[in-house]
Amino acid sequence: LNKPEWYLTQVLMWIGNHSKFLDEKIQPILDKAGSSVNAGLEFSRALVMLILEKLAADIPCLLYDDTLFCHLVDEVLLFERELYSVHGYLSSFPSCMHILSEESCFQRWLTVEKKFALQKMDSMLSSEAAWISQYKDITDVDEMKVPDCAETFMTLLLVRTDRYKNLPAASRKLQFLGLQKELVDDFRIRLTQVMKEETRASLGFRYCAILNAVNYIATVLADWADNV
Repeated sequence: LNKPEWYLTQVLMWIGNHSKFLDEKIQPILDKAGSSVNAGLEFSRALVMLILEKLAADIPCLLYDDTLFCHLVDEVLLFERELYSVHGYLSSFPSCMHILSEESCFQRWLTVEKKFALQKMDSMLSSEAAWISQYKDITDVDEMKVPDCAETFMTLLLVRTDRYKNLPAASRKLQFLGLQKELVDDFRIRLTQVMKEETRASLGFRYCAILNAVNYIATVLADWADNV
């Protein structure tokens, strides 16, 4: 259960190792017979169906172990990325995202995503470098003087989008968007709390850093507004 990468990698290897044989030996036979079947894609589809069976059996066994469940999700997302980008798998075919979209699994996924995101926010705001810009010494890069915590937070949001963007159902994507909105609001509250501590020094370093953080986040969110 703690090594889903073993069978996921094995399937990717099988697909890669058989592609030449399927393209050069099997596909011509299908073409000659007037079939529209793509041998390589059908081979991939059949192996993915085995993965789905394996996931359906494994997930109930690790649903309440955060570490194992999170590791499984991470490995499945890496598998899916390679399956589509390297092996040309079709989005209309069955995929692991259908298993992750099932109610009990999906709700658990949302819960652990939120848990680990909040932990990340705790650590980045308690960091000594939280209010310092990574690029403070490079003037042409650092026009907005973005503190490290704001940049890390927006990366955290962007990573969440990458994780859910291939979900088959728009309703599931919207639930993830809801989580992102919760995280934005949580970060806003944290910034407000820090700002209240700094009101006596409104021209101080940290107060200005908070204003820069807010400006940066608002600007990036506006840029993302065109992303459906």
